[in-house]
Amino acid sequence: MLIDFKDQSPSERYKLMVASVIPRPIAWVVTQGEVLNIAPFSYFTPLSSKPATMIVSIGHRPNGEPKDTLKNLRNSKKCVICIIGEEHFEQMHLSSSSLEPNESEIEAFNIETENILTDFPPVPKNIQIAYFCEYLKEVELEGSNTVPTIVEIKHLYVNERIITDKEEIHFEVEAIARVGRGYATLTKKENP
Repeated sequence: MLIDFKDQSPSERYKLMVASVIPRPIAWVVTQGEVLNIAPFSYFTPLSSKPATMIVSIGHRPNGEPKDTLKNLRNSKKCVICIIGEEHFEQMHLSSSSLEPNESEIEAFNIETENILTDFPPVPKNIQIAYFCEYLKEVELEGSNTVPTIVEIKHLYVNERIITDKEEIHFEVEAIARVGRGYATLTKKENP
């Protein structure tokens, strides 16, 4: 079957893309605004190693206003992108709920945090991996409902418990990803 995207509505294209681009790692993004905000995004990927960058596509609220993550990132110029394992799965899923701008998902869903770098927002306690990033720029896509946002990685935190070789910097990540509309763990490795 060949599907011509010009014949598909934006919502039909979205459904086709989330069903076929698998797995999609989840960026659990922490930003600081009026309150501490945390939200998951599965339209996320590394972009380049020089400069070390990632891109996260951030949508809008139903009323057309930018989501808190984008608003906070534009104002503070900082975020932390966390990679989660099973221990944070339920809280991550709950944090995808739409709250009022002055409500914190951290408080609403009892997410314990810890400070790793004082110049950046805190991260969920015991997080496996955290990328401390600064806002770089947005990509304008005419007619898009999302804002692809490029951030530059300034620091990488790796939890000691997942490091298998400190000399070579190897670690075993137990990541949760979107697979279609559901979730899956990414643990089995295949080597050629």
